[in-house]
Amino acid sequence: MSLQTDPRSTQELIKLALTEENEDAVSILHFRGNQEVFAAASKLCDSQNPQQRALGADILGQLGIPNRTFPDESLAILLRMLECEQNTDVLNSIAVALGHLHDARAISSLVRLKNHSCSSVRYGIVFGLLGYEHELAINTLIELSSDRDYEVRNWATFGLGSQIETDTTAIREALYQRFLNEDTDENYEIYGEALVGLAKRKDSRILNRLIEELSPDYVGVLAIEAAKEMADSRLYPALMLLKQWWTGNNNLLEMAINSCRQ
Repeated sequence: MSLQTDPRSTQELIKLALTEENEDAVSILHFRGNQEVFAAASKLCDSQNPQQRALGADILGQLGIPNRTFPDESLAILLRMLECEQNTDVLNSIAVALGHLHDARAISSLVRLKNHSCSSVRYGIVFGLLGYEHELAINTLIELSSDRDYEVRNWATFGLGSQIETDTTAIREALYQRFLNEDTDENYEIYGEALVGLAKRKDSRILNRLIEELSPDYVGVLAIEAAKEMADSRLYPALMLLKQWWTGNNNLLEMAINSCRQ
């Protein structure tokens, strides 16, 4: 059964989404995205039940995908909720929904919660701020890239490194701190995202380490992605040696080799 032909009513799908973790039900509501679904989600957002409010926010965040419906109305409801909501699960859902809407009018409201005591809320704030070439959003991601929580730090680093084109000293230094300070075993993803972000900005401080990253028995995909972004001929010999045994994404490796070819 496809999203287009699912016969269940809006209320049946909402009940299913509330009684069990059913992503399909929410996806159908997203895709349907009509006035009935919008009205039902709006009503959920005004509920006294936090689970219902969270679901309402989840629905509004991606209503009508791939062709968004009621974006301005959804934004207004979510911003109103953000002003008074206290439940941390609901705050997370609102912030993530605002991230999916990706409307710059939400930035200042999201930033006000950057220091929330709950890590899931701070994670939601990071997600909500991804992809903005906007000073306030970028400065907040810089701050949260050193957060004590792994997921907050990881996504903020990813946001700074790969999701924007802006190149400033402050962004480079934030990424470089993650490059220097993250444990390359336990926190390799954060380290790797910082590596990619610095390579994208042609930061020469990572060159020697990147050559080392391409040389051991195990080479992570993010190191090859960084080599592709760095596009430095000094990486070419290590990439050619890697080609002799690499069994991963050959297209990525070939792109890295071509970008570093003299």
